[in-house]
Amino acid sequence: MDKRLADALLTGMLQSGEGVSDLLFVAGKPPLIEVHGRLQDFPIDTPGSVLTSELIEQLGRLMIDGNERLTSDLTTNGSCDCSYAIEGVARFRVNIFRQSGRFAIVMRKLQSEIPTLDKLGLPPIFRQIIKEKNGIVLLTGGTGSGKTTTLAAMLNELNLTQAIHIVTLEDPIEFMHQHQLGVISQRELGKDFQSFSDGLRAALRQAPKVILVGEIRDRETMEIAMTAAETGHVVYSTLHTINAGQTVNRILGMFSREEEQQLRQRLAETLRYVVSQRLVSKKGGGRLMVSEIMGSSLRTRETILYGESENKSFQEIIEAGSTLGWNSFDQSLLKACEADLICDETAMLNCSNKGKFRRELDMLNKRRGEDIDGPSGLKLNTEPIDLNGPGLSTAPRAAAPAAA
Repeated sequence: MDKRLADALLTGMLQSGEGVSDLLFVAGKPPLIEVHGRLQDFPIDTPGSVLTSELIEQLGRLMIDGNERLTSDLTTNGSCDCSYAIEGVARFRVNIFRQSGRFAIVMRKLQSEIPTLDKLGLPPIFRQIIKEKNGIVLLTGGTGSGKTTTLAAMLNELNLTQAIHIVTLEDPIEFMHQHQLGVISQRELGKDFQSFSDGLRAALRQAPKVILVGEIRDRETMEIAMTAAETGHVVYSTLHTINAGQTVNRILGMFSREEEQQLRQRLAETLRYVVSQRLVSKKGGGRLMVSEIMGSSLRTRETILYGESENKSFQEIIEAGSTLGWNSFDQSLLKACEADLICDETAMLNCSNKGKFRRELDMLNKRRGEDIDGPSGLKLNTEPIDLNGPGLSTAPRAAAPAAA
């Protein structure tokens, strides 16, 4: 397959509908497009309109373009990450992998326009987050939950408002920032540095005030990130965790038991914010970002130091910190229900504490004046009762026969 034919296929898939976010190529299936979280077929002119492993391998080799590191990753690890561009159309983040011994490809369309805090509708606390002068800010969530988009909006705001040097370490570069009031240096894994730990170590000598690490994947990267935070830098990064508690536990799990107490101390002193994200289905189509936001306070630092307990969990601390702009997922979901952005069923599927959330949802519906109980299925019997009927006779009972 040559580049002209590949570009025509990818362009046709992108233009087949509104809201296309991902392109998938799996042997035995037609090419697939993902629209608002749902997969749809894209018919092609092949027998059965399906892809063969050979065709997918040709497409993958075209995207790898002879890169030795990517070829080695694919051979050794079974997958590799790269970027691909169609001039004037779109850029993609690409993962090429093997499944059941055959090639498969997933391509994420990258936005060409730099997002802003206002356009994404992010809460006001994000403007406070970017004012931090040192420490670690983590954005967490599953794949495709919008972490990179949120980080791009935060970096864009920093770039527009602060005269500082920002260094990013990405895999691959997704949003191409232009120099504004600040200066931004974007470096790509495999092209400009060989590992996140190497890139982060080098970044400390590049006079940045802010460092973005695409993802903290191992102990060494986390260690250097904490060192950078302790020496006056702000480090932004991501983790594939679903909430604040799991994020702290994941970081602790990168280190040995003997290091845990010292690690807790360092983490309590350097962790500034944990922002966790999820995308949920909106009424009328599309998806809505709901978040959990936890900042640094005496209570959060104590909980990081000594661990969660029955009466002191991160979720309880977050919900009690609503006056600081923090919120839990359940609070974010309830607010979305109140604004009629999502349905009750979607909120229940994505909440953390289902029993408590059900009660709060019922109270919200009562305030709206909705009949949350619905028909009971019981009906008052208005038919007259025959008191002389079987078993209901009012006649005097016959006397028992006398004993012999």
